[in-house]
Amino acid sequence: MANTRSAEKRNRQAQKRNVRNTAVRSSVKTALKKAREAIATGDAAKAKEAVKAATRALDKAATKGVLHARNASRHVARLAHATAAKFAAATK
Repeated sequence: MANTRSAEKRNRQAQKRNVRNTAVRSSVKTALKKAREAIATGDAAKAKEAVKAATRALDKAATKGVLHARNASRHVARLAHATAAKFAAATK
């Protein structure tokens, strides 16, 4: 339990950040799931849009400090690689 006014304020701030960060992480996970599903279905246009949305969500989360920048970058790279591999093979 916080003993000082400043500690109480820091606790309130931490609770606000926790709620916001949880919401952002959840939306990022949803965007990633949709992108992976779109890639798996084989619809190139749908996959491209879903990957774009997921990339945007990841970059925003990294900018806000919710995710580490390298973590977000790694996810973006893996999505891009999966998309390229899936649709490069389909065009051959």
